[in-house]
Amino acid sequence: MNDTTEAIETGFGVTSMVAPLRRVAMRAPGRALLEADPQVWHYGPTFAPDRIDQEYQAFSNLVERAGAEILWIDAADDGLADSVFTHDPSLMSAHGAILLNPGKTLRQGEEEVHRRFYRKIGVPVIGRIQAPGCVEGGDCVWLDDRTLAIGRGFRTNQAGIEQMQALLDSQGVTVKAFDLPVYQGREACLHLMSVVSLVDTDLALVYLPLLPVAFLEALEAHGYRLIEGDVDEFQASGGLTLNVLALAPGQCVMIDGWPKTRTALEAAGCSVETFAGDALCIGCEGGPTCLTRPVWRA
Repeated sequence: MNDTTEAIETGFGVTSMVAPLRRVAMRAPGRALLEADPQVWHYGPTFAPDRIDQEYQAFSNLVERAGAEILWIDAADDGLADSVFTHDPSLMSAHGAILLNPGKTLRQGEEEVHRRFYRKIGVPVIGRIQAPGCVEGGDCVWLDDRTLAIGRGFRTNQAGIEQMQALLDSQGVTVKAFDLPVYQGREACLHLMSVVSLVDTDLALVYLPLLPVAFLEALEAHGYRLIEGDVDEFQASGGLTLNVLALAPGQCVMIDGWPKTRTALEAAGCSVETFAGDALCIGCEGGPTCLTRPVWRA
C-alpha cells in the first residue's frame, strides 16, 4: 500500500457507476479507525479492529486483480476514522473532482484530505460544496453520462444539491433529487446507494421497500431492469447486501455471507466475487463501494 508519488496527466473522469474501473482512490485503515470508540462513531456490534486490516487487504486484492490501479491516499494520524470510506468526501465528474461537504459532522475535514490528494496526483478540482450545503458521495448515482441522481436525506440537503447542479451545468449534466425516508433515524447511515447499486449498463440491484417511488420510475425510464435484494439479508446486514461494487459491467464485488443476494445477481448474469466484511464493512456501516472513490472509469 504505497503512497502515490507521481502525478497523472491523463486518465481521469467518471460519469458511470459500471464502466470498467481504471483508477481508484483508496485509503488504508488508520489508527483513528482501529482505535475508534464505536459509540461515538455509530459502529455496530461486529466492529472488530483486530480483523479490519485482513478484511481490507482481501478487498484491495480483488480490486487490483480486476485490473484497476489503486492510487493510495496518504495515511495520517488525523482522527478521521471514517476516511477509509473514500467514496463520500468527493465526486469525480468528466472534467475533474468536486469536493463534497459531509453531512456526518465527524467526517468533516475528509474533503481536505481529498483536496491534497487530487493536487498531488494532478487531477483538477473544479469546485466544492460549501456550508450550509451538504452532499456525501454515497447519495450520488450516475444514471447515465448526463444524469446524476442524488438522494436528499440526513447526509445530503437541498442547498448541497443546488450547488452540485450549478457545478455540473457547464458539463451538460442534469441533477435529479430524490427524497430518502427517515428509516433508522438521523444518526444511522442511509444513502441513496444504500437502496440501489447499479451493476450493469441496464441492471440495478434494489431494495424496493425503501426505494423512492420517483427514483424507481427514473430507473425504469432509463431502461434498467431490477434485481430485488432479499429483505431478510438486507435487514440482517444493516443494508450492506445492497452495497455492491461494479468493477466492470456485470462484474461485481460484495460482502461474503449473503447467498440469496449473490444468487439473485448471478441469476441476472453477473459474476460475483466476495470478501469477508463483518468487522470493517458491516461493523462500520460502509460496503465495498464506500471503500472506493473511482478516479477513472472508461
